[in-house]
Amino acid sequence: MGPRVQLPPEIQLAQRLAGNEQVTRDRAVRKLRKYIVARTQRAEGGFTHDELLKVWKGLFYCMWMQDKPLLQEELGRTISQLIHAFQTPEAQHLFLQTFWQTMNREWMGIDRLRLDKFYMLMRMVLHESLKALKTRGWDERQTEQLLELLMTEILHPDSQAPNGVKSHFIEIFLEELTKVGAHELTADQNLRLIGPFCTVAARTQDSLVLHNITRGIFEAIVEQAPLAIEDLMKELAEERDGDTPSREPPEGSVSGAEPDLGKEQGSDDDEEDSAGTVLQFDYEAVANRLFEMASRRDTPPQNRKRLYKVIRKLQALSEGLFPEDDIPEKAYRNPRGGRRVRMKKRLSESQLQNKTGRAAEEASCPDPSPVSARRRRSAGADPAVPREQPGGRGRRGAPKRRRRPWAGARAKAADGQAPKAKRKRALEGQK
Repeated sequence: MGPRVQLPPEIQLAQRLAGNEQVTRDRAVRKLRKYIVARTQRAEGGFTHDELLKVWKGLFYCMWMQDKPLLQEELGRTISQLIHAFQTPEAQHLFLQTFWQTMNREWMGIDRLRLDKFYMLMRMVLHESLKALKTRGWDERQTEQLLELLMTEILHPDSQAPNGVKSHFIEIFLEELTKVGAHELTADQNLRLIGPFCTVAARTQDSLVLHNITRGIFEAIVEQAPLAIEDLMKELAEERDGDTPSREPPEGSVSGAEPDLGKEQGSDDDEEDSAGTVLQFDYEAVANRLFEMASRRDTPPQNRKRLYKVIRKLQALSEGLFPEDDIPEKAYRNPRGGRRVRMKKRLSESQLQNKTGRAAEEASCPDPSPVSARRRRSAGADPAVPREQPGGRGRRGAPKRRRRPWAGARAKAADGQAPKAKRKRALEGQK
């Protein structure tokens, strides 16, 4: 036999990460972190794209094999925090790129019983990537690189990302950004962070992506406007009292957030966590940015129509008008309920009167069948014909007057002859 071939460390770790025993998998995760730190500290070190794809395949099946929700959450947090083991921003971006490529490749093979834990893993990885950006002070160049990576791997038409990955990413982006940077991000920085979504919403040919971005990004900003104004007023009141240091907001913007309103928490099940502090936006600047993208010639008509509706809402907010003042607070947290309330408001009084009039007519006519309709018309023409009573038997009780001619018809069909019983009695009498 020839000498045994030594496998690369990445393949060995991937095999152990996908092992059957939980002890083996946990030990492999700890060794992987140490290996990443040791390799990226060297000047000539670092990982290639293919090597990180092999590592992520092992991590994917490590999560696949893990059961029990609490252990899944702990493992997801451990895996997502591996990004901080990389020493350079370029290595971190390559780690994130290979993660999203792995999710796109493996997504169609995930059964419905395992979807939740991979949804959680995507949320945690996005959260840690934003935290890594926060540690660098929200550097503009690093921010653009991260956003370009996310748009290229997820929302770009050539990314081959499944609809489940796209929809979940759009849904959680503002939520995770709020948890990480709501206390310190300004309105200009927030506009820069949602800028790529404006571009994608204006250019996409996918109606599902357009709907998710409009609902998950722009309309979410509109619905959070009352909370953002409340946070700003509290902050201004505290600055007047000298409790907190002032921070210069951009001209014409609503910036800043009250730092004591809430803490960053990893749990996403409690809605009150994200309701304490929200992102601040300059609504006029967001409306102008959307209008700039939507008014281009290459923008599809359905995209332009949908975005113009959002632009009108943002312009109203910039002027201090809240079109949904009378909607209860729970409607802001329940998008479907909010839509129902708005749809009811759009009905004019004349439409409501027409609806109530038609309902009264239908209630007064219990039998909507065509026979009864013809009977009502004939009754209107000839008042001598009695109408059907509401408590009658419906179709069976109504045509009694029509059954009478059948008796005469049967008598005529017998050619004037007596029925069989009468003829029998007559013959007996003759005898």
